[in-house]
Amino acid sequence: MDKQLGMSGPLARSAMAYVLAGGRGSRLLELTDRRAKPAVYFGGTMRIIDFALSNALNSGIRRISVATQYKAHSLIRHLQRGWNFFRSERKESFDILPASQRVEGERWYAGTADAVYQNIDIIESYAPQYIVLLAGDHIYKMDYEYMLQQHVDQGGDVTVGCIEIPRASAGGFGIMKVDKESRITEFMEKPLDPPAMPGKPESSLGSMGIYVFETKFLIEQLKRDAADPNSTRDFGADIIPYIVRHGRAFAHEFSRSCVRSPNAPEAYWRDVGTLDAYFAANIDLTEAQPGLDLYDRDWPIWTYAEITPPARFVPDFEGRRGTADASLFAGGTVVTGASICRSLVFTGARAHSGAEVDEAVILPYVEIGRGARLRRVVIDSGVRIPAGLVIGEDDVLDMQRFRRTDGGVCLVTQPMIDQLTTMSNLAKSGA
Repeated sequence: MDKQLGMSGPLARSAMAYVLAGGRGSRLLELTDRRAKPAVYFGGTMRIIDFALSNALNSGIRRISVATQYKAHSLIRHLQRGWNFFRSERKESFDILPASQRVEGERWYAGTADAVYQNIDIIESYAPQYIVLLAGDHIYKMDYEYMLQQHVDQGGDVTVGCIEIPRASAGGFGIMKVDKESRITEFMEKPLDPPAMPGKPESSLGSMGIYVFETKFLIEQLKRDAADPNSTRDFGADIIPYIVRHGRAFAHEFSRSCVRSPNAPEAYWRDVGTLDAYFAANIDLTEAQPGLDLYDRDWPIWTYAEITPPARFVPDFEGRRGTADASLFAGGTVVTGASICRSLVFTGARAHSGAEVDEAVILPYVEIGRGARLRRVVIDSGVRIPAGLVIGEDDVLDMQRFRRTDGGVCLVTQPMIDQLTTMSNLAKSGA
């Protein structure tokens, strides 16, 4: 849809957005050693979860709950700092729901359905008419009002957000078959052999992890599922397939509610669950016309705005000028005589004289030493890159020192640098 049509309608004000943000994110490797996947930095200033939350807010939803679980401190701190502006007197609410012993005999959330089931009392206290259930770990812009309207118009028990994805990579998604009326006739969670779409042998219809329910019906299904000893307590594996078999489940095409710029060639949605995908999605933002418009003031991505000075490039004389080409820089960054190309540089990062950086995702408060050369890297927050260190030019050496993906991207963390420094010191001492 064109973004100017994204008017907040009345259904959104009767809905609660419930965001599932407890995923481990293990495919992002050491990048999620200290934080949950939804708390991973993205786009220079944001966290991944900010996209789902901003979509809810921009759609007109004013009651939001976020269920957290693994390594939640960084995420909870971000939510408290950046999303604390909701006011109860305006019938708004923002609840953070860590996994806790809310149900007898339970401690952690046993699955996505259990993460909602354990908080039924909180949901009922607000009495929303609809629940918009969201995954907190995807990058996209969407007006949920359109999906809510389809759900009401078709009288479905559940409406599932869906997107066309390459069949070769569809095994990690919930895959569905639909009829001409968009009714889901079959739903498979992460099938080994994903079925193709009719007339499109190379594509499958995948679930975005976005579901719309009437609250009363959802609670009934959660209680039924909780009483089933064979259930895995998961929406994709249990709840949705059951409704497909016994009720009315419909698919909502993302293209109908995607918020995009007028010149955008396609609906933008990214699962940044692997390091290669995360790297590519960030680097794509450096293109002249990126698929994701972060400068859209009509559909902003809200986040915690850290107070920082402007980005700075110094000094201004031949041979030591800080230069940048096709790159994005957040506030507080300082480039002193370094050359940076096709990179995303997050808040407070610094690059010193003679450093050369090409295709890099530099997370907050990284410091790049003099003469370092970095190519196709993701540098975790707070890392200190030693002077003269070279990454991205020797595949074998990179694999020995850092975490290198099949796509040739190197992840660098401070423990890796510390180990490298220790080995270097031992070699110098002759030990």
